[in-house]
Amino acid sequence: MTQPNYFMPLEQTAYQALEQIAYLKGLLKPFKGKGSLEDWASRCSGLRDDLITLAERRILPQARSHPFSRLPVQLALQTTGAGTTFLRWRNADRSKMGVMLWEELVSSTATPVALVPDLLMMEEQRVIINMQVSLLHSMVRQALECAGKLERAEDVAKRRAAEQSS
Repeated sequence: MTQPNYFMPLEQTAYQALEQIAYLKGLLKPFKGKGSLEDWASRCSGLRDDLITLAERRILPQARSHPFSRLPVQLALQTTGAGTTFLRWRNADRSKMGVMLWEELVSSTATPVALVPDLLMMEEQRVIINMQVSLLHSMVRQALECAGKLERAEDVAKRRAAEQSS
């Protein structure tokens, strides 16, 4: 007899609404013209925020529902100092956080063995979403840094041209 799943991971249809493929194809374009890198960074930032919202609306409600709500370890959102948000495991009093809590939960004989496959799916989903959010956050930061470097290079070249024409 097959055990029913309590947790349903995100399927491709959940991602399609985010139009992720269109944004990532933009990585290998020439970025010509003022503001093109900033525009691309803005699209990546929006996609990152959409992924966080997807996690908040589709993953956390499942993770907080029965039977997971009865466990001593919960999945939660954590906003970092860098300004992005990740899914983290934490205990009920919020004194501990991290994957080691998930490992202890799955290893514990107090955790029903029937929940282990669901907890595994939940952890896999957490790792994937966090990786995607992290990559997009890094791409935003890199694009904005690159835009700043290009602006500085242009300013240096303009100053030199102005000196030459004086």
